[in-house]
Amino acid sequence: MTSEVVRRLFALCTAAAVGLTAMWSAPGPAQSAKQQSISLRDTFPIGSNGLCEAQIQAPEEGAGLFDRRYDILCRDAAAAIGTMWIVRGRMADSAAERFVGTGASCTEREDAEMPPGLADGKRLICARPGSVIRTELLVGERGNRTFAATGLSAYSRALELGVASLATDRVVPGEVDIPLTQTTDSLAFVRQQATSITADQSLAEAYRRSNAGEFAEAAEFFAASADALDGASETEARLNEGLLQSNLGNYAEARRRFDAARATSSASPVLARLQRNYEAIDALNQSEPERALALLAQPLAADFGETSAIRNLQIGSALARRLAAESESATDPALSQALTPLERAQLLDGQADYLGATALRLSGRNQEAAERLMRANTTLAEVRGGRVVSILWLRAQVLSELAELSELSGDLARAEALHGQGIALLADAYPDSPAFYSANAQLAGFFARNNRRGEALDLYRDIVARAEGRPATVLRTYLADYFDLLLGDAASADAAGDLFAASQLLLRPGLAQTQAVLARELSGGSDEASLLFRRSVNLGRAVERMRASIVEVEGQADVNPQAAAALIERRERLDALVERQAEVLQKLAEYPRFRAVSGGALSLEGMQAILGGDEAYVKMVALDGDVYMVYITPNDALAYRVDATPEQLEGIVQTLRESIAIADGGQVTTFPFDLATSRELYVRLFEPIADRLPTHRHIIFEPDGAMLKLPINLLVTNDESVERYEQRIAQPEADEYDFRGVAWLGRASQISTAVAPTAFRDVRAAPPSDAIKAYLGLGENTPIGDGPVGTARTRSALAGGENCIWSPAIWSNPIQADELYDAASRFGGAGSDRADVLTQDAFTDARIEELGNLSEYRILHFATHGLVTAPEPECPPRPALLTSFGDGDSDGLLSFSEIFGLRLDADLVILSACDTAGSATVGATLEAGITSGGDFALDGLVRAFVGAGGRTVLASHWPVPDDFDATKRLIGGLFDEGDSETAAALQRSQLALMDDAETSHPFYWSAFAIVGDGSVKVTR
Repeated sequence: MTSEVVRRLFALCTAAAVGLTAMWSAPGPAQSAKQQSISLRDTFPIGSNGLCEAQIQAPEEGAGLFDRRYDILCRDAAAAIGTMWIVRGRMADSAAERFVGTGASCTEREDAEMPPGLADGKRLICARPGSVIRTELLVGERGNRTFAATGLSAYSRALELGVASLATDRVVPGEVDIPLTQTTDSLAFVRQQATSITADQSLAEAYRRSNAGEFAEAAEFFAASADALDGASETEARLNEGLLQSNLGNYAEARRRFDAARATSSASPVLARLQRNYEAIDALNQSEPERALALLAQPLAADFGETSAIRNLQIGSALARRLAAESESATDPALSQALTPLERAQLLDGQADYLGATALRLSGRNQEAAERLMRANTTLAEVRGGRVVSILWLRAQVLSELAELSELSGDLARAEALHGQGIALLADAYPDSPAFYSANAQLAGFFARNNRRGEALDLYRDIVARAEGRPATVLRTYLADYFDLLLGDAASADAAGDLFAASQLLLRPGLAQTQAVLARELSGGSDEASLLFRRSVNLGRAVERMRASIVEVEGQADVNPQAAAALIERRERLDALVERQAEVLQKLAEYPRFRAVSGGALSLEGMQAILGGDEAYVKMVALDGDVYMVYITPNDALAYRVDATPEQLEGIVQTLRESIAIADGGQVTTFPFDLATSRELYVRLFEPIADRLPTHRHIIFEPDGAMLKLPINLLVTNDESVERYEQRIAQPEADEYDFRGVAWLGRASQISTAVAPTAFRDVRAAPPSDAIKAYLGLGENTPIGDGPVGTARTRSALAGGENCIWSPAIWSNPIQADELYDAASRFGGAGSDRADVLTQDAFTDARIEELGNLSEYRILHFATHGLVTAPEPECPPRPALLTSFGDGDSDGLLSFSEIFGLRLDADLVILSACDTAGSATVGATLEAGITSGGDFALDGLVRAFVGAGGRTVLASHWPVPDDFDATKRLIGGLFDEGDSETAAALQRSQLALMDDAETSHPFYWSAFAIVGDGSVKVTR
């Protein structure tokens, strides 16, 4: 079996989540137009651009059977921005009191245009006593129903489209424009949604998103429901958490959750089937098809008998509301009855057959697999005529598997028809979902394999266009097939454009999001609107931190009176923060530049337009088994496949890093640099453009995979350099650490590092700093502890500690402030009108946080130890810079969270410390109130300083040395010439070290990377 088939099979089986409570019946084919009925959904999108969503809420006291109430949730707002109702009766005349509240003062807008479905309605602007927030109310009547929406007037378009969707019982398309800070990504938005609804609703929504292929989002809903449910429902949620851990490769965590659930699940025929299936998926995820088959063949610990408790299993209230919702379908007995335990068991048995077929295919037993798939298709279709919405995706997967087996047997017509049937199922139930995209991508692959290249390309391009730049990581499995198709003929600019567009659907470092937020803040300078924007961002982070602190005490509140009191106090503070953020967003909405409808991707032509004539943008894309590159200049573009797999690149990068420096026993040891491997890596990465790349003055490189951990300036651009070095060191007493004369890529070109095309565009477009001072240097902590002073060779903190607390010894070796004072002298000296230096007792984290004038400096320069690993291997790393302790509240560390909260207006932040280009943990990001990212290099201290207001950051990839004054000379050289671009100044400093025998090893000159735009001026 080919690796491509194996890859596709694993993508299918990791998607296999069939739930207990998320199964409701859908209309048949003749009623497909009604499948988008709002009345059958707990949640629905508002508008077409994914910025707002409606979530059903628990019925109000006294509500009728068909009354419904929804919260409106929008990106970057910490709480619901509005509420919508459908209520029995005609209430338009008393709408203000009913929907805004007693005492509300409302004024009708006479000339206001009403949304679809409510042409005879009215729009009012309301205010409540004691609140500065204006509220908008839209209300109208249809028959004996009143439809109403009220919320912040800044979100009027969301209110219009939301209530129009309720009135017409379908999602009304349209663009929502809202005050958007871009501080939350899709997952952060999902967390907000998951915590705003009841536990059983959250569980149902988790399955819905899982069935649509939105697995990361589903995980957030499963987690929210598992924390709030108990009994069988909690077990069900925990099993799903285990499955998702397995899908992420965390097999030990998955096993722990499966084992914990076994005692409860084994007593239930339905839960036992669920656990059996999920453990089989776990085996498939670990490439163990025979173990999966054995698990599926084991008899269940419990099956259906006469136990009344089993026969009386019921679905949750959320789904009961859906089935009883106001709709013609609610009167259909076939649709209004909950699935019975036997029906749910039959669906899970159908899934088991599907998983068994997958395992058989992976074992090369295609005929047996086909028989199992046919049985699975029959089993699933028998339940309610196959009209159970929550398993339509599974039926589509079964059809896709049958299609591939038909293709292998040569029956191409049947294969195409089966693909079409699967797509049709998803088109009605999950349009524009990852599952729908995946099904279409599988059909495109079928076209490609059967010499229908044009049809395949058209379908792939349609998928990418419909995704509109939104990350769709489920497509990672299929992009390699698309890229191979694009590159099948002679590579062209068209192929480069298509590959460039598709690659932007993949997950990006969190730094990219933070750069987008900063760019929006800076888009209008430093006027009142920008200050409001910043305040909104900070309030959003404060809300997330407060929510995390509430979680800390919730579990103790029932048994600990102090915790209960703290919980009440924190919830009150959370409400106050949410109210303040709503007020700020309301004011921010008055500035058109901060209203947005979407982000979107950057086209190839858009990238070319922002490049200078002597610049090149090189984007790397690492997929599961292949690596691709896109090379872009203002007048040319080329896409190609790299001559290495991601695993091979990982090994090569590791070899090179180990030849630069290894930390062992608290010491950093250097070795002769592996020049031949560096040359090999250059050829593997850049062979099609090897001669062109060094001709560009400035290269902007967007790394991926292993290359996030290695700067490309140390790659060797010709064979002669390797040959000369090997001949020289063969001589007696030759210095194998002397690398003078090597044709490094960094010798020929200036290099910047980007994390996403849109992020680079945003950084380049950002206006320069308005700071009135040029330079602030910070470093040389006051020593403490018993360690020997002045013995450190690098700016890394390698000493261990106990209980995840750093040893005091790391504070005993401060980095001398010479380079800070030297840099300050270029701006008139420390204490002048243009430059300042903070050292020793003044250099504490508390003092830095208290400074009210950090935004007055264009350049911030830290020369200190970087703490980016952990005191001991079992401890979670907490990225930080080492400071003095002082006499106040300082803990001697300027942490990720503290840095993120600083207020900077800096063109350049210099982190003259070790490994500052590293990542951050989820815990560190959550401490800062950030709910996304952290898994990539550059998501640590670099991201924190960008979040604080640094446009471009100079950061290091390994422990930077103090031997031979290397780092002092490297950083000091940035300021040697006035009016230099940062990339040009860094290259000039690097050249001086390259040409010195003592510092020609890459360890001394290569570590620093310019993250952002190297064309920014160092001085001006």
